[in-house]
Amino acid sequence: MKTERIERTLDPQKVAFITCVNSDDWYSECRRYLESLRVPDGMTVEFHPVRGAASMCAGYNAGMMASDAKYKVYLHQDTLVVNKHLIRDLLRIFADPAIGLVGVIGCRSLPRTGVWWDGMRTYGRVLHACEPESVVDSHCMEPEGAYQEVEACDGLFLATQVDLRWRDDLFTGWHLYDTSECMEMQRQGYRVVIPNQSADFWCIHCPKEKPLATSYKRYQKAFLREYGAELHPEV
Repeated sequence: MKTERIERTLDPQKVAFITCVNSDDWYSECRRYLESLRVPDGMTVEFHPVRGAASMCAGYNAGMMASDAKYKVYLHQDTLVVNKHLIRDLLRIFADPAIGLVGVIGCRSLPRTGVWWDGMRTYGRVLHACEPESVVDSHCMEPEGAYQEVEACDGLFLATQVDLRWRDDLFTGWHLYDTSECMEMQRQGYRVVIPNQSADFWCIHCPKEKPLATSYKRYQKAFLREYGAELHPEV
């Protein structure tokens, strides 16, 4: 089964920022950065915090359907966008209608585990600030041009120009929803890309260090059942 593109009229002059929120403190910080972005002439911006979501997919589907913006940015509440020209840069990439999704870090080809960071060739860049005195520039390979086509991106930041339902039938928690959406984009014939960030990173991510949730393995198995036959891992 593959999800279908949602056909409806979308506003090409609008960008929506969609976030699942369970901490108003974090979201207010996230929002502060978003509100300082430079908005190109003729474009408008709207914000859709989703509170009380049953899962990431459910929350993102609710946010998606609440907005008629053509361009939607799905980001974690602890993601701080520092690229002031983010909207301009996304519009330049999305000028290619074959590109469905833009992330900031991910892998060229998913390995057999289905976990992007296990991939042989990882691309992108994120500044990770997990603790006050521990800041790490997670800098993978850089695209040779403006962007690199990849198979999967991390969910801390995902931008789209088409509405494609998030698989809330399969991913009822908080894991693998991002890799699933990347796969669904490719099932529909869209490209998934990561921009060149050699000049500077786009995002700071501030997750708390914690062990991988026990439910992760369950969703990993669900992911492999659904998409395993479509993977072409590098060796």
